[in-house]
Amino acid sequence: MTLHAGVPETQEIFEEEFTDTGTWREGAMTTMKNSVPPLLVFLVFLGFWYLMTYLVLDPGRRWLLPPPHEVVTEGFLVWDTFLEIMEGLWLSTKVALMGLAIAWVIGSTMALMMSQAKWIERSLYPWAVASQTVPILALVPIIGFWFGFGVTSRVIVCVIISLFPIVINTLTGLLSADRGLHALLSLHGASRWTRATKLQIPAALPHIFTGLRTAAGLSVIGAIVGDFFFGRGKPGLGLLLDKYASRLQSEELLATVFVACMLGIVVFWGFGAMGRRIVGAWDPYWAGEQDA
Repeated sequence: MTLHAGVPETQEIFEEEFTDTGTWREGAMTTMKNSVPPLLVFLVFLGFWYLMTYLVLDPGRRWLLPPPHEVVTEGFLVWDTFLEIMEGLWLSTKVALMGLAIAWVIGSTMALMMSQAKWIERSLYPWAVASQTVPILALVPIIGFWFGFGVTSRVIVCVIISLFPIVINTLTGLLSADRGLHALLSLHGASRWTRATKLQIPAALPHIFTGLRTAAGLSVIGAIVGDFFFGRGKPGLGLLLDKYASRLQSEELLATVFVACMLGIVVFWGFGAMGRRIVGAWDPYWAGEQDA
């Protein structure tokens, strides 16, 4: 009896281990499938870089585009330079995330108000568009005069440059809620707040994460651009770019450019992963991206 009773348990353990192994292999294959193509493109890019440095540029002009290994040596293996770039990265990251958080609060509030009444939408929508179309470089001196040239002004630049994607995507999501469910809530006498929290905001979540992912990249650009053009205060990545360019330190300049690019990629990927985790189980777009 003991032997026969143990057979199903052994079979269940074997099936569980087999399932776990299959899941692990499937995840490993998916990771490899997603990682290999960008890695190949990166290797091709490195090869082209070496080709340009050693075969196209004269030795006397090679400082314009130093080879990748010199960029790594001078930018990341020299401790003082590496520490300076990391401090600039930390400051730019804080500015970008602070600006993104403020833009999300303002943009989400604007979109929610606009979704509740047409006259509010007609009143606020042109200003949301203006925040996207106004040349940010023309506002930099004004922002500096009003708020100084420190972190506050850089955060304001991030807010301005990342506000529009949040507003437009959130508004689109709020207005895309199912009309039949709207009618059902109306039959039950639901209030505007109930309609917004129970129907519109859940329906808008995929669009909200799309806007956040787009705005996150723009916020990083705003942090670097603001830092570059204000040119004062504690140096972020933008000020380091200006410093290395003025001193013709090509290796350090390219290392800072690489770090700035990686910051934008990481922030973009982070919000994409958050969106896949939260809405990927039921939204077709995010589910398709998760399976890609």
